Amino acid sequence: MGRKIVRQRIIRATADGVRRPRDERLAGEEPLEIRFGSTAFTTSMRTPGDDFDLVAGFLVAEGIVRSPEHLVSMRYCAGTDEQGNQTYNVIQVQLGFGAEVPDLSAARNVVTSSACGICGTNSIDEVRKKSPHELDLESGRVELGVLLGMPDTLRDAQKLFSSTGGVHAAGLFDLNGRLLILREDVGRHNAVDKVIGAALRSGKLPLSDCVLQVSGRASFELVQKAAMAGIPVLTAVSAPSSLAVALAEESQMTLAAFSRGSSVNLYTHTDRIY
Repeated sequence: MGRKIVRQRIIRATADGVRRPRDERLAGEEPLEIRFGSTAFTTSMRTPGDDFDLVAGFLVAEGIVRSPEHLVSMRYCAGTDEQGNQTYNVIQVQLGFGAEVPDLSAARNVVTSSACGICGTNSIDEVRKKSPHELDLESGRVELGVLLGMPDTLRDAQKLFSSTGGVHAAGLFDLNGRLLILREDVGRHNAVDKVIGAALRSGKLPLSDCVLQVSGRASFELVQKAAMAGIPVLTAVSAPSSLAVALAEESQMTLAAFSRGSSVNLYTHTDRIY
């Protein structure tokens, strides 16, 4: 497999003129190409690890798969580095009956950075997806104190962040605040895809009684990914964007942000938090 952590020799320089060599741990970042048959569909930069979860979650977000039966197989295929070693950076997907087979003539033939899941699109209409799971305003109700405890629980479980300081995290919680799935990645959207993909592969979609906690900000793309998985509550430690709030309102999702310690801002469908 690719490396989640890469060791780098650096010089630590301080204002008093002292320069000391030291070994630094960096979060790994490598490309991952998704293929259908022999046709490349898209390439994304990610932290290696949980790659099948990442692919499954990405396909959920794209509206291509909605249940485990739609995903017949995933396997690593040819891909080598300059020394001829397998890179594990290419995954071939076989879709099952009922999956929405994508138009491969319009495949994304550019690399998507780890910072953005929908870079290069021309309009919101091109990226807005219709979720197969309608959110029920009576589902996903969670106590305020439970919601406020989720960021600390997530942070305490972030082993890769503790080693590198260079990754985002997404955590799926039940309504009692129990952490069900945690994934980390250099990309915010990748971390969410890995969580949703893990849930899909274990047959848990739609996630109608869960909360998605993310370590950074709440963007349009993260709200959309949560909606595609049937998640009724998305909460972030940092700010939301205006489009994220608009999409959450439209999707009947509760969006919370600036969740820090003893307070949180509730932006949409606030009655779920009591």
